Amino acid sequence: MKRWEITENRIHLVWEITDKNEIKLLHFSVLDFEEENLASDTGVQSFYPQEILVTGQDRVGERHGSKYIQTSPGYRMKYVDFRDSRNEKGRLLEIVTKDDITGLELTSYMQFYDGISVVRCWTEVANKGSEPQGLEYVSSFALNGIDKEGLTDFDDKMELWIPHNSWEKELCWQKYTLRELGMAASQPEIMHRSSKAVEISNTGNWSAKEYIPMGYIHNREMNASLFWQIEHNGSWYWEISDQDGHVYLKLSGPTEHHNSWWKNLKPGEMFVTVPVSVGSAAGGFDEAMDELTKYRRAIRRVNDDNEKLQVIFNDYMNCLFGDPTTDKEIPLIDKAAEAGCEYYCIDCGWYSEGYWWDGVGEWLPCEKRFPGGLRKLMDYIRSKGMIPGVWLELEVMGIKCPKADRVPDDWYFMRHGKKVLDRSRYQLDFRNPQVIEHATEVIDRLVNEYGVGYIKMDYNIEPGIGTEVNADSSGDGLLGHNRAYLNWLDGIFRKYPDLIIENCSSGGLRMDYAMLSRYSIQSTSDQEDYIRYATVSANAPSAVTPEQAAVWSYPLTDGDSEEVIFNMINALLLRIHQSGHLVNLSPERMGYVQEAIAYYKTIRKDIKTALPYWPTGISQYTDPWVSLGLRCEGKDYIAVWRRNSQEDIITLPVAHLKGRDVKVICGYPGKAGCEFHWNREAGELTAKLPARISARLFELRYEA
Repeated sequence: MKRWEITENRIHLVWEITDKNEIKLLHFSVLDFEEENLASDTGVQSFYPQEILVTGQDRVGERHGSKYIQTSPGYRMKYVDFRDSRNEKGRLLEIVTKDDITGLELTSYMQFYDGISVVRCWTEVANKGSEPQGLEYVSSFALNGIDKEGLTDFDDKMELWIPHNSWEKELCWQKYTLRELGMAASQPEIMHRSSKAVEISNTGNWSAKEYIPMGYIHNREMNASLFWQIEHNGSWYWEISDQDGHVYLKLSGPTEHHNSWWKNLKPGEMFVTVPVSVGSAAGGFDEAMDELTKYRRAIRRVNDDNEKLQVIFNDYMNCLFGDPTTDKEIPLIDKAAEAGCEYYCIDCGWYSEGYWWDGVGEWLPCEKRFPGGLRKLMDYIRSKGMIPGVWLELEVMGIKCPKADRVPDDWYFMRHGKKVLDRSRYQLDFRNPQVIEHATEVIDRLVNEYGVGYIKMDYNIEPGIGTEVNADSSGDGLLGHNRAYLNWLDGIFRKYPDLIIENCSSGGLRMDYAMLSRYSIQSTSDQEDYIRYATVSANAPSAVTPEQAAVWSYPLTDGDSEEVIFNMINALLLRIHQSGHLVNLSPERMGYVQEAIAYYKTIRKDIKTALPYWPTGISQYTDPWVSLGLRCEGKDYIAVWRRNSQEDIITLPVAHLKGRDVKVICGYPGKAGCEFHWNREAGELTAKLPARISARLFELRYEA
């Protein structure tokens, strides 16, 4: 028996090579490793660092249900090599195992990033045998024993947070004990195992239509956490369940059972899983999100947008709602410039005279909407000191698009010999070189002929399990398309490094870090109720770095001053997506918009490096009070929203400033109209807000 004990970036890992030449991952945590915590009726047998399920292989041993345990040949993989090196990112571990029967060799990668308690993981599968092997499941990360520290039962001490996500109901985190999820401890402690699993997955192209592809589990007894994200823009899967007296976590991309993915791996071929990231932190949710925020910044494409955080005006929300014309745009452009906006985006409808939904695909400007041409309007935007942008939905083609029937069927997703239809659109297949040529030509035309510097890249269909064209399964076709789209996007950014492309999918339905490691900005929601939007705003930094989280601010035509202030504070700690009929605002209310944008320009240098926290906890849509904090160097910002609360006073714990001398000011609005007090000994900010619907943004200044 041999062991490796490694500590890197505060994470302790313990590996063991058994007498049967099997490698086990015994420990992955910021907590210290304690041998006695491994006690079970099977020892460390089930602590496999990899799981792989292949068609036609027998799954022997104790197993119930469809869980990804005791996979075959996963259970019989033999240790080959353990490589430990460094690269420009940090430490890199490679664990190699092989199965002599199938000839499959697995290499599990763990890439560390210096100073960050998060590890990026993926698995390569090489067929070194003489026969094809059908892959049904391959883990990107597998860890048993996530509950092993502490004395109490796992269903008491382990709290799982699941980020539910939906259209206009984004970022709805819910907390559960394992007992509440049907995994109550009901067997002798040493042998816990069942057929029940917590299974969270996505099938299709909308990667976040039901859940953000991430999760968080907290050991309340030990006050330590494990957290993860799956970095994929298509189908993915994770599960938590019990095995041999412990609780495990398995992360992967698509599977056959859940996502219609199956890969026929031929001799000499290699398959690479989707990357996932896993981290551990001492403390709770805030500490975990600190590490994840730093990691997200580390893996992201270097770009000016996330350095400058320039203010975007978009004419859609509570404004033109997809009906742009030159006559409507000119006064809005004037007001956006007057407000201090730096980009101006013309949203949907610019390419069609009337109903446009099922006719999109050619992306040629409508002359009747824009007499004299779109370029003329783009030039007018530039004359006002702003960079012009437009809306696109480039991955689809409407069924009534003139081009739709002139191209071959292999441009589209196909199943059972038919083109896949959803909401009167076809899904383009980015594995097809002609589709790539079509998409690139559209971008070239917008940038070079019309002078576009910003694209809102929307996506409003769900084509399902994938395509059968040139694929071993529908899920295999979808995975190939997802990866081809990312490769195309990489090429566009190489070609146009200054072009800003916003990731939008009916708001936040593709909020994943396959996309967000490329895109610099993410639409967070289509939420039309500014009061409910406060929950999206507050929770956004749990899924997206603050400088990537675009939030609508859309003052109402018939609102009042407190409504404008509330609307602006929704966006002030993130990325401003200004909208609303600014032309219709009174001078006083327009003044609050101008003040907010001017203030934002003084604090955005802090936002791009800040770490988020939640003084009153992660927000629920029914909460009468909502808060979000950003911790910077020598300064914190705290946004506070009052949502119809009968109480006018809120106390906000700021634990990391307890005992500190702090100077508090109301940053926005400057004429606060509210009272506030800092309690040094308790580390608490108390604020009194003036109206039942109101918000304020505070600065807390202190010696760094």
